[in-house]
Amino acid sequence: MLDQSLPRWPLERVLFALAGTMALLSAGLAAIVSPWFLILTAFVGVNQWLYVLVGACPASIVLRRACRLRSAIYADRDQVAA
Repeated sequence: MLDQSLPRWPLERVLFALAGTMALLSAGLAAIVSPWFLILTAFVGVNQWLYVLVGACPASIVLRRACRLRSAIYADRDQVAA
């Protein structure tokens, strides 16, 4: 069972961790396997800009719904949407 008393990470922190992991994975695969894996890095960058400009990206929508993560930046909007 999960301990509910532990604080949960906000959505933005999880997104940064996910984007950093994917960028490092992409760079490693590009160096070892094929430079075509740099397309994954471009995809991560586009999603980060989507989040900056719109306030949501595909990963944030999935994490918000599947993991019930809340935004620390857009807390007012999360309360209205809930």
